[in-house]
Amino acid sequence: MDNPITVEVAYALPDKQKIIAVRVEEGCSVYDAVIASGITNEFPQINPDTDPMGVFGKAVRNPRDQVLKAGQRVEIYRPLIADPKEARARRAAKMKAKKDAEQG
Repeated sequence: MDNPITVEVAYALPDKQKIIAVRVEEGCSVYDAVIASGITNEFPQINPDTDPMGVFGKAVRNPRDQVLKAGQRVEIYRPLIADPKEARARRAAKMKAKKDAEQG
């Protein structure tokens, strides 16, 4: 490596998370950093070809084209279990039912 930089690759499950520091060549893409980290050995459910990724919480549209800078953290995102709008609606309905029961 002529100009190595250090980046991090992160993945989290509800009960387990991992951040791997990896030295990569300057100009490395988000996708390349994920592959170089070997994180798929620890989390075989990760599919770097299809899973959404981001850098410091900001989604990246094309992980193979997005170039990293030293010190950046790549995050691999899991699919949502529930639609956020549905979850909010359920919570609101539950709170309303509780409030109605307390008043009635």
